[in-house]
Amino acid sequence: MGVVVIIVTVLLSLASAGTIYRIAKGPSLLDRVIAADVLLAIFGAALATEMAMNRHIDNLALLVVLTVIGFIGSVTVARFVAHRKEDV
Repeated sequence: MGVVVIIVTVLLSLASAGTIYRIAKGPSLLDRVIAADVLLAIFGAALATEMAMNRHIDNLALLVVLTVIGFIGSVTVARFVAHRKEDV
């Protein structure tokens, strides 16, 4: 179990570093928003991994709230971008 936790931690850390780079570098606002959504998903995966590792569900409500916020944010951005394209 310890080796799996180390592998998951390394993979999530690398994914977070790449996502933070994309948020900082850009090139467009849409790329930054999508990267922020991916970072929220990575945080949710880390939270789920911690709950599985310690065999508890104390943070389940937080995980559900993060998932809902990520979904609503993605839908909002998609509608905004679609609405902008109709104006052009």
